[in-house]
Amino acid sequence: MIPARYAASRFPGKPLARIAGRSMIERVWQGARRAKSLRSVIVATDDARIEAACRGFGAVVVRTRADHATGTDRLSEVALQLDDDIVVNIQGDEPLIEGFAIDAAVEALRADPEVEMATVVHALESEARDDPNRVKVVLDRSGRALYFSRSPIPYVREDAAAPALWQHVGLYAYRRPFLLEFVHWPPTPAERAEGLEQLRALEHGHAIRCAVVEGWRSLPVDVPGDIARVEARLAEIAR
Repeated sequence: MIPARYAASRFPGKPLARIAGRSMIERVWQGARRAKSLRSVIVATDDARIEAACRGFGAVVVRTRADHATGTDRLSEVALQLDDDIVVNIQGDEPLIEGFAIDAAVEALRADPEVEMATVVHALESEARDDPNRVKVVLDRSGRALYFSRSPIPYVREDAAAPALWQHVGLYAYRRPFLLEFVHWPPTPAERAEGLEQLRALEHGHAIRCAVVEGWRSLPVDVPGDIARVEARLAEIAR
């Protein structure tokens, strides 16, 4: 599912923002449809403008309540109507998402029966190190997340060899029963401090499996200025 709302505080109307001639939500939907692990791609929104635009390019749309605090809450409302074992949260601000990145998260969850959710990481880009909109993550030796942060982590001393540095992609695969339980937990201290919902799972003692993907880089749209960066990447890919 792709949660989409119109009233984003930093970028109102973001799902309908045009990127090289197409709306951002259409680009996310097209990328998601290339995933081989999904039986369906659903846009979950409370906004009539987003619904009309999505139906215009052929997407399945489910209208939700308008009072959801997060995209995960919006997904859980729709998930109540489904009987799938796994539900995937595909962020609506990832216009360059590729199907194989989604498949990697689903496969990581399927391969580790001890975890309830999985996500995706790739090598940290140098320009993202100090950008708080690009989330960093430290992994344990088995590929599970130790911590996520908007700050550069881990801290590397001058006399120490730098370990692998990872950038998180806002994409989650949940076991459906866990998703329906997760949304009823109140926000936790680290989650509130960082503004990162996945920390709620870690603070409750639940492991998050992280799939490492190569050959693709996340470039989310957080503010209007990010659109030019995405269009430049698209031009680079087209060459």
